[in-house]
Amino acid sequence: MADLLPSETILETGPDGTQYARSPFPLGPYPTKLTERLDHWAAEAPDRTFLARRDAGGAWVHLSYGDMLRRTRAIAQSLIDRRLSSDRPVVILSGNSLEHALLGLAAMYAGIMYTPLAPAYALLARDYTTLRVLWQALRPGLVFAAEGALFERALTHVAADAEIVTCTPPAQLKATPFSALEAVRATAAVDEAHGRVGPDTVAKVLYTSGSTGRPKGVINTQRMLCANQAMLLRVMPLLGEEPPVLCDWLPWNHTFGGNHNVGITLYNGGTLYIDDGKPVPGAFDTTLANLREIAATAYFNVPRGYDLLAPQLRRDPAFRAHFFGRLRLLFCAAAALRQHIADDIQSMAVDAHGRRIPLVTGLGATESAPFALCAGDSDFSGGRIGVPAPGVELKLGRVGAQLEARLRGPNITPGYWRDEALTAAAFDEDGFYRMGDALAFVDPEKPSEGFTFEGRLSEDFKLSSGTFVRVGPLRQRLLAHLGDLAQEVVIAGPDRDEVTALVFPSLAGCRALCGAPGEPMPMSAVVADRRVQDAFRVRLDEFGRRNPGHSTRIVAAVLLVEPASIDAQEATDKGSVNQKAVLANRAHLVEQLYGGAGDAVIVRASDPGENH
Repeated sequence: MADLLPSETILETGPDGTQYARSPFPLGPYPTKLTERLDHWAAEAPDRTFLARRDAGGAWVHLSYGDMLRRTRAIAQSLIDRRLSSDRPVVILSGNSLEHALLGLAAMYAGIMYTPLAPAYALLARDYTTLRVLWQALRPGLVFAAEGALFERALTHVAADAEIVTCTPPAQLKATPFSALEAVRATAAVDEAHGRVGPDTVAKVLYTSGSTGRPKGVINTQRMLCANQAMLLRVMPLLGEEPPVLCDWLPWNHTFGGNHNVGITLYNGGTLYIDDGKPVPGAFDTTLANLREIAATAYFNVPRGYDLLAPQLRRDPAFRAHFFGRLRLLFCAAAALRQHIADDIQSMAVDAHGRRIPLVTGLGATESAPFALCAGDSDFSGGRIGVPAPGVELKLGRVGAQLEARLRGPNITPGYWRDEALTAAAFDEDGFYRMGDALAFVDPEKPSEGFTFEGRLSEDFKLSSGTFVRVGPLRQRLLAHLGDLAQEVVIAGPDRDEVTALVFPSLAGCRALCGAPGEPMPMSAVVADRRVQDAFRVRLDEFGRRNPGHSTRIVAAVLLVEPASIDAQEATDKGSVNQKAVLANRAHLVEQLYGGAGDAVIVRASDPGENH
């Protein structure tokens, strides 16, 4: 059997000239509810590990499918006894854990809505503004925070009448031990509740990361989750040929980790090792330790994870051989992977594995559960997002001179939690979900080549000359060109004469220029170093020579000292950056880019005439 479904699409044109794309391959049947797969695997392979996580001593604690079902049903009974519902749902504040998985599946088993929130809203926030807004919308009846003391301050601000459940108790607040939820016997009420769960039952509400605006509560139904897993398996049949093994850090409060990866594991009877690391300096050491021990069959990550992984694989032949030993699939999502990183990884795969490994990417959203468009082959091309998955209809809605991706299918959300206005605005007159993403054909004469991502429509702007700036493609090119000097960039310039940028420097890459790669050098000192500024100036000049157009040349960049703020909606715990929020919150720095007074560190490109 082929590793991946062929990349093919049917392109049709409506009476008004609107184009529609769909897969020629049928989706096929899928379960009524995702928990049917838990029942299936608990009967088929009760002793197989479903989830594993290291304990405080570093040993792996395994949770089998049989134990998962037994414990899930007991907890479901406790939730039923508490009369929880969509009006009094379960909220999970803490991150990925065995208890998190047990509680989430128990809620779904009993037909009770639950919402996993980003821990950062409670742990990194200072005034809990966002957390309070979400709490008012959800009105939870039970909240779980594994580490009671760690979340106590946030819980004091928002918990109100919700029952607090913890694994380790808080110092002051009254809390129920998690073990108490399991200390009951499942009754016929659990089977009756599970029997009532249908395709339209709300499984969970996932709040968007806020990378394009304020967090929105996306309703996820059982139909969405099940159809999406059937789509994934149809496109990547290798996932069903043998139980997949994943080692994954991606947070379950996001659709990539919580729907996509946990879902792949459960749907296909696989094993997921919970990685407590993250793709940030320091925390990535934990990820490396796990990957050196666990040989995954499929590896999923965001571009930043691959950025950090590639050099480690390159310098360690034993690790490289182990990592690629039984790997059959690489998957990257949430942003565009830099081409040179993709090429490097494939080169190492050939050395270690004897062949290139399918590298899959695509386009999706929390609203699509998330899988929607997919590009997968061994010849990765950055920016390409492929063709619609089986079961997904893609409408190319005309917005000015651009084509907006609009989706319809069984994996699309019915709307946003308790927000009718937002729901109405999200769909067009034909019921297609408006992604807000611009697409372009790779080759209009060859629809099977699929589409490329052309950025967010809401981010594009005009210069004072009336020239459009395509922010998405420009940002990707600039970030790729700055390489290891920059972690993220934000493009500025609406109604200005020229384009500029705000740069979040890479601390590790810039410290190396200062001759202190391992030193605890603060960002303020790093960006003040003349060698760092000179390096940025050289790359801005090179970028200008390669992109000389008025709307594609970056004339100046401010090197930011303060990281993106979660409180100010500038960043998420996944690393996404909200371009609009950064521009609004740092308007004084934008003014300095255009000649205003201030002491920001600004690097200006040479005049184009000086480059010749």
